[in-house]
Amino acid sequence: MKTRLIMLSVSVLLVSCTLADVPLPDTVIATFSIVAYDEVYQEFGVAVQSKFPAVGSVVPFAKAGVGAIATQAWSNPSYGPEGLTLLEMGFDADTVVKMLTLKDEHKDHRQLGVIDAEGNAAAFTGATCQPWAGHKTGRNFAVQGNILTGEDVVHSMAKAFETAEGPLAQRLLAALEAGQAAGGDSRGQQSAAMLIVRKAGGYSGLSDRAIDVRVDDHPEPIAELRRVFDIQNGLFGVISYLQS
Repeated sequence: MKTRLIMLSVSVLLVSCTLADVPLPDTVIATFSIVAYDEVYQEFGVAVQSKFPAVGSVVPFAKAGVGAIATQAWSNPSYGPEGLTLLEMGFDADTVVKMLTLKDEHKDHRQLGVIDAEGNAAAFTGATCQPWAGHKTGRNFAVQGNILTGEDVVHSMAKAFETAEGPLAQRLLAALEAGQAAGGDSRGQQSAAMLIVRKAGGYSGLSDRAIDVRVDDHPEPIAELRRVFDIQNGLFGVISYLQS
């Protein structure tokens, strides 16, 4: 117990040093996203859509065997690597959310979703995130969004993820499609991304990045994301392990 308390104190100090003076960017990332875990195939994934260019370069973070993180609204990208480090140290999702936001002076502008190695989900929506903003957690997933047309977006995403069948990629895409069908980002669409990690799941089994597809600027980015994913899956059979 004493060792763990020391680790916790050191971790809080490191995170606070990293986050305390991070300035707010000029542009908010109006976004809806989902972080999720497939306990059968031990995959972690993030899927996201935003009225913001190249959202895949900012929001999603994941590490095989560790967990996944989505950081958005006035995003703090340092939440990604810092949060994965804390997860790898053994802290659960709820604790990681608290540790990341504790010393961030701009936390009220942030939004965050975390899934840990046990499938525990936690999320945070800052008090001054632009409406509608909120989140919903469930078994093996968390969905979150800001500047949405309404709360139906996150509820529809959660329901779609829980009821969809197939591999994690298909369920994440179903969640994005349901969120958009429910109204999505109130400012419109622009970019989308999906990141899924699995041990030795990457190209030739030499990395953990099983799926990493992005649409950086498109009038219908979710539909385009599915099209690009289908091409990649057809070429490399990235989900063929389910068919063996």
